[in-house]
Amino acid sequence: MRWRGPVTFGQTPWLKSRLARSPGNALMPVLMAKITTQETATRRDFCRRAVSLVGAAFALGSADGAVPSDALPASRSLPQELAAALAKDHPLIVMVSLAGCAYCHAARRSYLLPMWREGVPLVQVDMRSQAVTVGFHQQRVTHDQLVQQWRISIAPTLLFFGSQGREVAERMEGAYLPDFYGSYLEARIQKAREAR
Repeated sequence: MRWRGPVTFGQTPWLKSRLARSPGNALMPVLMAKITTQETATRRDFCRRAVSLVGAAFALGSADGAVPSDALPASRSLPQELAAALAKDHPLIVMVSLAGCAYCHAARRSYLLPMWREGVPLVQVDMRSQAVTVGFHQQRVTHDQLVQQWRISIAPTLLFFGSQGREVAERMEGAYLPDFYGSYLEARIQKAREAR
């Protein structure tokens, strides 16, 4: 017997099978059918609600063009984004991410999104993405082409760009220990500011 979700009345699959086999329990098949029907209906209702909520969230996010609350803005023009960063006396930080990457999500949620909300210039470039951006040499390229040009094979990777689109600090590649990620990031930003 395979368990496929929550069981009504707090019964585990083991308990259900034991009750079904216990002697003198004539009503158990009826009870089992009722529990299974309730489980299926509950699971179906949950899935319908979840799909409608996710759909509504995407519709709201795309209708006004806003960035979802758990994503950094995607790069659209690196020269413009770099100019805006340098105007703030700050390097441009580019996060190279990969869809479904748990480490990327953790770094973005815990460190990069709070920094971006405070005004630190950050953009995201996605591995395997066909989204188009303008590169530092004014050419139109996809995010995946940029990742290949930069020879990045690890996600997440943070790049720190200064004037003329050159890297001004050592890359942060992969996931660091959570206790030290913030201090490594601050050190790289400080180095990039000095070298800008």
